[in-house]
Amino acid sequence: MNGTFGYCAALVRDADHGRYLATLFAPAERRDALFSLYAFDIEISRIRDLAREPMPGEIRLQWWREVLDGERAGEANANPVAASLLATLKRYGLPAGPLAGLVEAHRFDVYDEPLPTISALQTYAASTAGTIFALAARILDATAETRAAVTEAAQARTIANVLAWLPRHAARRQLFVPLDMLGLYGADAEDLFAMRATTELRAVLAELRLRARRHLGNVARLSAGLPDSVWPAFLCLAPLRPWLAAMERTGYQPFRPPVISPWRRQWSVWRAAKSLARIGG
Repeated sequence: MNGTFGYCAALVRDADHGRYLATLFAPAERRDALFSLYAFDIEISRIRDLAREPMPGEIRLQWWREVLDGERAGEANANPVAASLLATLKRYGLPAGPLAGLVEAHRFDVYDEPLPTISALQTYAASTAGTIFALAARILDATAETRAAVTEAAQARTIANVLAWLPRHAARRQLFVPLDMLGLYGADAEDLFAMRATTELRAVLAELRLRARRHLGNVARLSAGLPDSVWPAFLCLAPLRPWLAAMERTGYQPFRPPVISPWRRQWSVWRAAKSLARIGG
């Protein structure tokens, strides 16, 4: 089993380095469990990238749903992420239901239907990123009350992903920017798909950044009530504040999101590990 957990750690290191760094601040005996959870999240999140058509994407999602339902034990044992995840669920007594809900929420990803409202985006965030934050916190400390912080963290991370993946989504005419926000500012989805950074679209994205900063600030405020034991579950948020700030500079291009250097990412995570409140600024 150690080999499968090692596979998960390598996957997280390569695909989500911020979360990899954050996990290094967790107790050594709990890191494998966190890596298995995050590797699962990566596998589900990238299904649209691997399966360009809806049907193959649906098949992959259904396979994961059946793994979580215990229907594909043999195949799961041969898949390092599935094997590690199932071992983690068993070891920590974690429910599979929220992860099945995450899989269902990601069915949105394989189609090109737009998100209609900001409320729909918030629901998507709660079912996807929220599930991962909540289970990570339980792995670290099953007794800690983290619901409020999880809610805020999920919203911040999801909005950050919308901004980071804007070029990818635009290229395949996929709309994660809510339609009601586009309408509020008079922005046109076709401009987004054509990667035209109009004044109206920039206003929508500025609103999203404002919301992300507000959620980060709320995590920072709530951190005072969180035990140190669960902090590693939230440390991946640390690089978001300087990254969002870089989008406020003159010359920012929405379809070429800024890149945070590895050393600055590491520094942000290290500082937040000393005081989680630093996530907010």
